[in-house]
Amino acid sequence: MKIPILVSFILTLAVSGIGISQDAVIPLWPKDKIPNRINTSEQEIRKTGDILIVSKVQEPGIEVYLPSKSNATGEAMLIFPGGGYGILAYDWEGSDIAKFLNGKGIAGIVVKYRLPSDNSQKEKQYVPLIDAQRALRVVRGMAKEFNINPDRIGIIGFSAGGHLAASLGTHYNDTLYEAQDTYDRLSAKPDFMALGYPVITFGEPSTHMGSQVNLIGEEPNADLVTYFSIEKQVTEDTPPTFLFHATDDEAVPVENSLLFYKALKSKGVSATMHIYPEGGHGFSLATKNTYLRGWTERMFEWINSLK
Repeated sequence: MKIPILVSFILTLAVSGIGISQDAVIPLWPKDKIPNRINTSEQEIRKTGDILIVSKVQEPGIEVYLPSKSNATGEAMLIFPGGGYGILAYDWEGSDIAKFLNGKGIAGIVVKYRLPSDNSQKEKQYVPLIDAQRALRVVRGMAKEFNINPDRIGIIGFSAGGHLAASLGTHYNDTLYEAQDTYDRLSAKPDFMALGYPVITFGEPSTHMGSQVNLIGEEPNADLVTYFSIEKQVTEDTPPTFLFHATDDEAVPVENSLLFYKALKSKGVSATMHIYPEGGHGFSLATKNTYLRGWTERMFEWINSLK
């Protein structure tokens, strides 16, 4: 019997005595079966400075951070870093968030998703969402190995990563790629989602044009604009949502969160929103702002209220 690549990876860790623990990195796809990929010489770029910046992702994966079993709540959150669909602010809105979640007993799983590329992808507009669907399915399929409840898997995304998370929360049932293995038989629906200063709408004055252009191009057709204007995709089955945003955000106007909250409310979906007067854009954990950093505790309270 042929062992799937992800299972093989886990067995290798177990045999070596490492186990599933901090910094386990797992590929999302068999290397020769990555959907929509065009083989080119393009390579991933990682730039280390105040923030670790990742771009031109070729082989998407998940980086798994697990709390100790004694502290684990059984919950997990997939984390989608932002960066305007051009880069990933990988530690600032990714691994730092995962480590913080671990402190609350929640498994933090950073998704290194592919960014739209005309060179290395076909139908680039669907590629980040394809990776997001697959990541949720893989984590659900590996729930036992990660010591998590498969019915308590949430997502959190920041800025353009918030757009991707919201896209997953509304387009989880869309068939965007050919099934690869048993993981793809599982649901890609998140059980809950948190969106930090998210890009939500396209084709409007409040649109973050950088994200729109990178994802669907400079002159997108109307159908694509509608498909990726996530406030227009909400249904009664959209997961419960937690939103946080700053009023003075000049990059992604707060109207994005307001539009999504209104859409959720109109469909009867449980929604909680915290709008802060100051904070700008991209504040992550906001550790230096005693008021703004309260979003984390409000989110944990909200998660507990869903049980």
